[in-house]
Amino acid sequence: MQVETLRDVLHWTKEFHQHLGQCLSHCADRSADERARMLLVYLSNHEKALTQVVSAFETSGDEHALNTWCYEYVNKHPIVRHAHCDAPFADLDATQVMAVIVDQHQQVIELYQDLASRGGISSATELLESLRGLEEHEMKRMVQSVNTFGDM
Repeated sequence: MQVETLRDVLHWTKEFHQHLGQCLSHCADRSADERARMLLVYLSNHEKALTQVVSAFETSGDEHALNTWCYEYVNKHPIVRHAHCDAPFADLDATQVMAVIVDQHQQVIELYQDLASRGGISSATELLESLRGLEEHEMKRMVQSVNTFGDM
């Protein structure tokens, strides 16, 4: 996928969450670790929900913001499509799964942060800040839920 505009970034992010959710679900069936299996199912469902939220941003966002060019960032920091599925989630324990998931989400957050810091039109900056906040909030929520699950 060629990423040139913020609309493309949103589309990539939607596909990222969708593919990650599918990968987690697929690996849950193969995990021998019961705790990791439950975590993979939870995370898969969470990624599916994030896919829908990002899709809503993609379809209802401000047209000027969505059409903002961002190819300069992408040329310097290529977006690797679905690199997260290289991780063998079925072979990881719960702690390792969370480390991979947090790392993947952190990369998306950094992408939004960098794009927002470049200035540009205010609607694009607002959109990117909203998306960054969403990703940060959801990552914290996932980690908190997993920690609560671990306490049981």
